[in-house]
Amino acid sequence: MAAAPAAAGGLMQLQPPLCVSPRASASCAPSIWGALPQLRRRRALARAASSVAAGEAEAYTEPELVLLEALLGIQGRGRAVAPRQLQEVESAVQALETQGGIPDPTSSSLIEGSWRLIFTTRPGTASPIQRTFVGVDSFRIFQEVYLRTDDPRVVNVVKFSESVGDLKVEAEATIKDGKRILFRFDRAAFAFKFLPFKVPYPVPFRLLGDEANGWLDTTYLSHTGNIRISRGNKGTTFVLQKSADPRQILLSAISARTGVEEVINDFISSQNGTKADLSILVGEWQLLWCSQTEGESCKNGSGNTFTMSMKEGAVKVGGLQFPLDAQGEFVMEILYIDNKIRISRINQHMLVHLRIANTT
Repeated sequence: MAAAPAAAGGLMQLQPPLCVSPRASASCAPSIWGALPQLRRRRALARAASSVAAGEAEAYTEPELVLLEALLGIQGRGRAVAPRQLQEVESAVQALETQGGIPDPTSSSLIEGSWRLIFTTRPGTASPIQRTFVGVDSFRIFQEVYLRTDDPRVVNVVKFSESVGDLKVEAEATIKDGKRILFRFDRAAFAFKFLPFKVPYPVPFRLLGDEANGWLDTTYLSHTGNIRISRGNKGTTFVLQKSADPRQILLSAISARTGVEEVINDFISSQNGTKADLSILVGEWQLLWCSQTEGESCKNGSGNTFTMSMKEGAVKVGGLQFPLDAQGEFVMEILYIDNKIRISRINQHMLVHLRIANTT
């Protein structure tokens, strides 16, 4: 199966007049473009709840869903983020911190275990692991917290791929109070799948003195134990999650260019034939990934299939925009859509798009 990521910077913008209608109908209802932003937001949050909790009974509060929606699609865990997106994330973080989660999170068993880093406010700080690895989408970053053992530890883990291996940077941990963990980095090593031994990480922690010490405050821990917000001694804010949003898993697979078809199939299957909501289709979408889809196993009802009549369009490359003679008609099948992600099939191609956020 041929597959290719979208070219960086390539963007096709579909501008009105664009007629979108169910295949069974011969005309377009203008009223579908008039949905109120507040209604779109409620629908987006409802879809987020369905997506995040697909196959699970986890409950998310609306402020938690607002944070997850704001984070979706941000590249490099915060390395590339538009000012408006950053403002939305910071506002959602502050709302959760003000609301408060579990009191004294360091005393709760819910803080234990492996946490996936999904956002940090300073991915390029002086921390070697942050500066080198955190901003790379194809790497997965985790933090393991073990406080109820004879050897309490906080471990930062970089997983390169299933076939390559990982890097673990470990620190001795001490609980100071209900929110703060004190730590001191003391060892690190690469574990490559193709080597029978570990390779030491080239940082002499014993020679770093106070530079190897730090602290981490947990400012929010959800009552489900699935979302954690922490702030470090260098002023960095971290957002971590135990069970990743399936949409984030999809974006990670696209970034790593591995297993995308399988992730899409699993994702579509989890939606149980949800009917497409046309009121959130209009706008600018960036193509992230496409593939030849002959033989794909995704199945959808005819209610999600639409006839597209394109009368005009434009191609954007950087800051330049060129008119596009794109008259014609084609069939687009919406496999999934929410306020951030669209999965569709056009002719024999399956496409994944990300909505373009305002950059101001």
